[in-house]
Amino acid sequence: MAETLGQPVVIENRPGANGLIGADLVAKSPADSYTLLFGTNSTNAALKSLVKNLPYNQNTAFMPIGYFGSVPLIVVINNDVPAKSLNGFVALAKADPGKMTFAYASTSQRVSSEMLSSVAGIKMTGVSYKSGPNAMTDLIGGQVNMFTANFAVALPQVQAGKIRGLAVTSLKRSPAVPELPAVNEALGIKGYELIAFFAAFGPAGMPKDAVIKLNKAINDAAKSKDLVKRFSAMGFETQPGTPDALGQKIKIETAKWAKAIKEARMEPE
Repeated sequence: MAETLGQPVVIENRPGANGLIGADLVAKSPADSYTLLFGTNSTNAALKSLVKNLPYNQNTAFMPIGYFGSVPLIVVINNDVPAKSLNGFVALAKADPGKMTFAYASTSQRVSSEMLSSVAGIKMTGVSYKSGPNAMTDLIGGQVNMFTANFAVALPQVQAGKIRGLAVTSLKRSPAVPELPAVNEALGIKGYELIAFFAAFGPAGMPKDAVIKLNKAINDAAKSKDLVKRFSAMGFETQPGTPDALGQKIKIETAKWAKAIKEARMEPE
């Protein structure tokens, strides 16, 4: 983006509350195109159904700018869990309801695990972590049994043999780990899909010319052969598009996540 814009792009991490802190900051910033949100399915879709009183109106607070792309999660387990497949893990969980534990450090991770429990007819106990790496450390150490994790955190550990991969949360297998089935395929069901997406947003009211310029910078980056190659190795699919297309996608994703959260029997807090 910096190359297309001809100026530096400063990244400022504002962790906490599944991205709510950073999203709130951007929502209340001046619409001068200098403060943007690297938003996700959490900040711009799921939180509306998970938080009773959002400090901003998700439908009107943001200006859609550009879509980066999406990536599925990987269902992984500790090597000492005696299951070689997702069906095997489900059988173990059914044999002792509530004993199996799952880690989560984000909205995507929690919802995907809760929804998996729902569709598989099992009961697991969730354990919250501040970050994916912290959760992964405990999974490897055996403090938790299962983790529906981001590719970047889980894939290197699967490849190193430190944990066992069971499935991916997309509709079809991922080219990054073609040996792992999709959850639907593994369980013989239909309709299970929970992927993490990433997109850029600004405060509502941004000038149209600034939105167009920023959208071009994002799309140029998303089309970079080097970037596409690196992202593909991590299971990430770049999908450049228009601001209007992103706006429509957010409406669809918000409805999809609301349905998933309801099916996972999760109540807003």
